[in-house]
Amino acid sequence: MSSTQVVVTVIVVLVLAALAAVAVVAGRRRALRQRFGPEYDRVVAEQDSRSAAERELRERERRHAELALTPLSPESRARYAAAWEELQVRFVDSPAETVGDADELVSRLIAERGYPAGDFSEQAAHLSVEHARTLGHYRDAHEIRLRNERGEAGTEDLRQALVHYRALFADLLGEDPVGPRPPEQRHPDHEHDVTSR
Repeated sequence: MSSTQVVVTVIVVLVLAALAAVAVVAGRRRALRQRFGPEYDRVVAEQDSRSAAERELRERERRHAELALTPLSPESRARYAAAWEELQVRFVDSPAETVGDADELVSRLIAERGYPAGDFSEQAAHLSVEHARTLGHYRDAHEIRLRNERGEAGTEDLRQALVHYRALFADLLGEDPVGPRPPEQRHPDHEHDVTSR
């Protein structure tokens, strides 16, 4: 083999290796985008670089794999659904208090499923691996709850917080906490179902 052929062969091998590396990175990026959805873009915006964001997301996956998550029993699921329905009914009379109660109920559900009950940021990071599609709702609800504690949230904000909490709650529960019922079975107080709008 001549020196020219050797040089050409080496160049071809290097180009193929570079293309393979690019394909691997693109595949990992695509998998992370599919798994984390909007959370992928949020983390990329927060980090210094895309590669730092992707390292963070892979680290979340690693930590998530170490969790001992458990599905809810039918009894627990029914208990949580009943508690949520009770929250919705109470919202009409005491929206500010109900939003705080909704946060507590969601936190209990998160803990019962096996997620750490640490601070909000840590909790959100763990949830992002399997519940990224509804995590934005949880972040929005949390922010409204904090505004409510400072006296800066109106009734419409509080209603929206309950809607946001319900999205994650239903995702964690595995079903809508207050399933549809025929109108004739609906209690008159439920005509003001704040989270169905």
